Amino acid sequence: MSEITLGKYLFERLNQIDVKTIFGLPGDFNLSLLDKIYEIPGMRWAGNANELNAAYAADGYARLKGMSCLITTFGVGELSALNGIAGSYAEHVGVLHVVGVPSISSQAKQLLLHHTLGNGDFTVFHRMSANISETTAMVTDIATAPAEIDRCIRTTYVTQRPVYLGLPANLVDLKVPASLLDTPIDLSLKANDAEAEAEVIETILDLVKSAKNPIILADACASRHDVKAETRKLIDITQFPSFVTPMGKGSIDEQHPRFGGVYVGTLSSPAIKQSVESADLILSVGALLSDFNTGSFSYSYKTKNVVEFHSDYIKIKNATFPGVQMKFVLQKLLTVIAAAAKGYKPVAVPAKPAANPATAASTPLKQEWLWNQVGKFLQEGDVVISETGTSAFGINQTHFPNNTYGISQVLWGSIGFATGCTLGAAFAAEEIDPKKRVILFTGEGSLQLTVQEISTMVRWNLKPYLFVLNNDGYTIERLIHGEKADYNDIQNWEHLNLLPTFGAKDYENHRVSTTGEWDKLTSNKEFNQNTRIRMIEIMLPVMDAPSNLVAQAKLTASINAKQD
Repeated sequence: MSEITLGKYLFERLNQIDVKTIFGLPGDFNLSLLDKIYEIPGMRWAGNANELNAAYAADGYARLKGMSCLITTFGVGELSALNGIAGSYAEHVGVLHVVGVPSISSQAKQLLLHHTLGNGDFTVFHRMSANISETTAMVTDIATAPAEIDRCIRTTYVTQRPVYLGLPANLVDLKVPASLLDTPIDLSLKANDAEAEAEVIETILDLVKSAKNPIILADACASRHDVKAETRKLIDITQFPSFVTPMGKGSIDEQHPRFGGVYVGTLSSPAIKQSVESADLILSVGALLSDFNTGSFSYSYKTKNVVEFHSDYIKIKNATFPGVQMKFVLQKLLTVIAAAAKGYKPVAVPAKPAANPATAASTPLKQEWLWNQVGKFLQEGDVVISETGTSAFGINQTHFPNNTYGISQVLWGSIGFATGCTLGAAFAAEEIDPKKRVILFTGEGSLQLTVQEISTMVRWNLKPYLFVLNNDGYTIERLIHGEKADYNDIQNWEHLNLLPTFGAKDYENHRVSTTGEWDKLTSNKEFNQNTRIRMIEIMLPVMDAPSNLVAQAKLTASINAKQD
């Protein structure tokens, strides 16, 4: 019987589902495991700068590829990654977190090993991760280990949540039957309960038949749980006006004639606010109703006819149907909804944002102008990553080309996420299509938290666009509280020295501070092709911010004051 090591089995399984890049850092409890990556052609070890960045990168990779794998070492490594893992849990991103742990005999003897708390408790870190994992496994038996690995991979992929897998150092070189690889891991969803599903569809059809002013609102989980195609078809068939939330940006093609814009509660444009809130039926696909995603919970629907489609339940008005998955419901709904919607007479959707008026080339750059102009630079197929802060709010004003994938960590909101995420997204984009552009917008303050990962981009000759908005400190924090406070100041860096400092040889640096400089740069044909890594420093006034961020900051400050 042909046999392979357990470590190789893990990576063969990941390779089978097209996870080609593994993120993380080496540590003495995972080194033997890492050796096995190099036994599989086409797989690569990213080799991150630190575990937190590695977790962010795994998150970015998974958003494009459907799943990722992060490997850390026991204790010190795994805990450094947990902020990133928590963000993936909050935002429904499938990351398999593999931890190399001490041998089973060392644990049984409760040896006073390094990377422990010195109390003989080898389970404490596993327990910490359990609260931010869909499931966990600590492998202790080589006979059942392959099945545990398969279970963890399936759960990560199907639930789009992190999963913790502990592999003792003494097990990864033990052998398991290679024939186990002949049976693919079943990644399919289990069918809905037929009776509950039928009731859901019948109820939705009744609501659609009687609706005069229905809309579709797509949110984050439309992308995370792979129903973007179904959502597009739903719009095509019904012709209902369609909107996205900030977290859902990119889940609907924004060039679609029935796309109406980004809805953020009271922070929405008046036309969008009116269109959404006057609806008599709202089909909400994949909602994640966090404060920044809803304009501090300022949704003001005038109707109770709201259908929420979720990955593992459906909610219609006040009735919840647990276990009824939206993927199957939407697919069946598409086959019957045309008849129910035939009486709908399409109404106009809000007008697309007006183009910026002509300005003198010497006009200083400001955020409102910038975010309206970014849409002209973007291309179909781009991956656009915007950091927590002015970028995440500004990007809501940008009109995307079709098939543009937007990433913004609106719910978890960990400052510095976007730079690490860009690395993972760039790896994934290269695997999907080497011509696919990955574009980061981050603040110069946020960049300082995770800047080391630019080194990994350079190491692998990845070619993202790194737009750094330099507004001399934490503007989003200044807007909320402490406009002149020292704690919102940062040390200014020489950003255009970063790429050569990290060893880049083929790179470009640009600094833009006027509308003319922006237009000249972004209209350059060569600049629009991702032929090399680029750093673009955008100089902006200190307190300048997108209008919806200014409004959100006022809301947040007001709410905080009331709570005090």
